[in-house]
Amino acid sequence: MSTHELYVHSPDQPEWDVQATGQTRFTWEYDDGRDRLLALYQKGKDKQWDGTKRIDWDVEVDPYDPLGVPDQNMTIYATPYWDKMSEQDKRDLRRHFASWQFSQFLHGEQGAMVCAARIVESAPDLDAKFYSATQTMDEARHAEIYARFLHEKIGMLYPINDNLQSLLGDTLRDSRWDMPYLGMQVLIEGLALAAFGMLRDTTDKPLPKQILAYVMQDEARHVAFGRMALRDYYKQLSDAELREREEFVIEGCYLMRDRLRGAEVLENFGIPAKEAAELSEQSEYLALFRKLLFSRIVPCVKDIGLWGDRLQRAYLDMGVFEMGDSNLDLLMAQDEEIAEKLDTERFAAEEEERKAEVAEAIAQGTQS
Repeated sequence: MSTHELYVHSPDQPEWDVQATGQTRFTWEYDDGRDRLLALYQKGKDKQWDGTKRIDWDVEVDPYDPLGVPDQNMTIYATPYWDKMSEQDKRDLRRHFASWQFSQFLHGEQGAMVCAARIVESAPDLDAKFYSATQTMDEARHAEIYARFLHEKIGMLYPINDNLQSLLGDTLRDSRWDMPYLGMQVLIEGLALAAFGMLRDTTDKPLPKQILAYVMQDEARHVAFGRMALRDYYKQLSDAELREREEFVIEGCYLMRDRLRGAEVLENFGIPAKEAAELSEQSEYLALFRKLLFSRIVPCVKDIGLWGDRLQRAYLDMGVFEMGDSNLDLLMAQDEEIAEKLDTERFAAEEEERKAEVAEAIAQGTQS
């Protein structure tokens, strides 16, 4: 079935053409490169996986409760709108919110794939090009997986959110080679990691938990790559050049904070746009969700050397300044450990099931 048949409402345009600028860079230096980036490149090669085989797509999913998150997480929970809803309306709302979240994940992953390909094209160093090539494959796999989940398990998609599209466009149109790193590796990927993590840790459904855990294992490497490459480069920039990048970060963070309302879902349930935005602003859960989403971005921005006064004031205004002291390395290590543990538990259970089947077959053969 065509994806366009599954959209809640048709995207504004069937496809999106971005007029990008910048240079394609070749380098004739084939030395060993930076040990840290080459080690990450090796890890990127070693950790490639097949979404068709690693994920158990036979697991059934209730499209009206695909994530199993508490109703208290719904934006309009305990409001007059919620109280007036029938049980079927609430089921429909759960489906729409899950579709909206995973649709934005899907669109973001396609954007990440394009940005990673741009980094291969424009990065001046071969070691960075090598790693970005592995990331491009990672992002293609992520887009494939999210698209399959939405097509086969939820059966509904939402168009890309305006603010996410705006940030992607700004990232791709900028001619400076480091901007795809900053816009995608630090901002969009950092936001995605936090969003994936919150859902991974709250869902009680095995299939989305698998998808989120395995995608996060890849994303931890991607953010590490952006940190390494940008930290090295930003040490060479002037104060004026650093301020330009801080302005980009500030604008991008406000865009992403405002993107997370999901008001378009409420509008589909007859709530006027202005009131939908107000309800989203008043939601205690959404306020916490939006704050925690910056847990990966703020320490990363600080780590790469973008920590001027104006940027710090913006983070104070958003209420996320204290996250600059978070241990990003520990968070990334935990992401990898959770995916490995999930693999161990899943495949151990499958092995026990296989042994039981073999024992049963042997027993039946003996009896006959």
